[in-house]
Amino acid sequence: MTSSLIAEKLEQAHQILGELGLDAWMVFVRESSHGGDPALSYIYDGAFTWQSALIVTRAGDRIAIVGKFDDGAVRATGVWTEVISYVQSIHGPLVETLRRIDPQTLALDFSVDDYAADGLTHGMYLLLLKYLEGTPYAERLVSAVGVVGALRGRKSPNELARIEKAIETAQTIFDEVGRFAAPGKTEREVARFMQDAAARRGVGLAWSQPCPIVNTGPHSMIGHGVPSDLQIEPGHILHIDFGVQQEGYCSDLQRCWYVPRPGEHAPPESAARAFEAVVQGISVAADRLKPGVEGWQVDQAARKIITAAGYPEYGHALGHHVGCTAHDGGGILGPRWERYGNTPFRKAEPGNVFTLEPSIEDAGGCGCLGIEEMVVVTDAGCRWLSDRQMTLPCLGTSKSLDNRLQN
Repeated sequence: MTSSLIAEKLEQAHQILGELGLDAWMVFVRESSHGGDPALSYIYDGAFTWQSALIVTRAGDRIAIVGKFDDGAVRATGVWTEVISYVQSIHGPLVETLRRIDPQTLALDFSVDDYAADGLTHGMYLLLLKYLEGTPYAERLVSAVGVVGALRGRKSPNELARIEKAIETAQTIFDEVGRFAAPGKTEREVARFMQDAAARRGVGLAWSQPCPIVNTGPHSMIGHGVPSDLQIEPGHILHIDFGVQQEGYCSDLQRCWYVPRPGEHAPPESAARAFEAVVQGISVAADRLKPGVEGWQVDQAARKIITAAGYPEYGHALGHHVGCTAHDGGGILGPRWERYGNTPFRKAEPGNVFTLEPSIEDAGGCGCLGIEEMVVVTDAGCRWLSDRQMTLPCLGTSKSLDNRLQN
């Protein structure tokens, strides 16, 4: 993330703390190149070697307490109002700083529901408690889940522009693979083609392997499966889940094609009906998605469309945040299942970027059928970021997904 974007996010953090009535937020890390805290990249574009505390207050302070030899890089960013370096121990400078700003609430990155807000390791938490012995601050620790969720979820215009670039690149690669894929090609060959197309453009993949996910026919490994040596055959649905990371931000889309049998010029009724149910589910969900609506309510609207059409309900959430990562934490558009914890109850906010991705595991024996679009929540509802797939094209009979509807 660039320094200008980090400055935007730090300013946003001050505002969020005020909204939530929290005095301070602290990211407490060490050797962050080994994984670190997912929230760190939003406020610092680099790694820390020693124990480091980055403190943001609602009063406007931005204080970095870092080991000597890490401090120069932090100062060079120009976004921290105070940089304190230490040699032997962070203990003294940390406690002195807390006594000076005296937060009545100190938010830390731990959460039982949101992996993106759960970056404080148990070891670092225990170490912090040790440092805070004899002070009142151990009793003032609270979860920063609301801070991190809002910080990641509320996309600035600059962030949104980067996401839209990543979407456009992914859509172009989808068009290309629609011309490349053909009966006899394997899932693995299709995946390699798309990976090479991304590499030629100098962009990364939106998630680690397998990206893309490629499914052909009813015997493919659906979900988060690995592309295999299964060949594309007539009568199959070719389904691809793919995204790129460009300028630090991601896209995440799914597209489908039907592979016609000899003499076929259109998908069979079984595949067409499944496709229409998925498209309608996406449309209904988009109509339901507005600021203040809880995620489960949006999921339920789409889920009812799928089941009313006679299909089993899909075994996953309808949608998730997209940002610096394809699955960007925070609230989800998902059912009220235990595995999702409290995340389906979070309310949509303007600037949130979500996927909408209902699916049908087997469309009349042709294979998995899933479409994934991306939208951004606006003050009045939501706006399409991706060009919607509105028809199920026959592979080999059209140049690309040219029947997309620009919204």
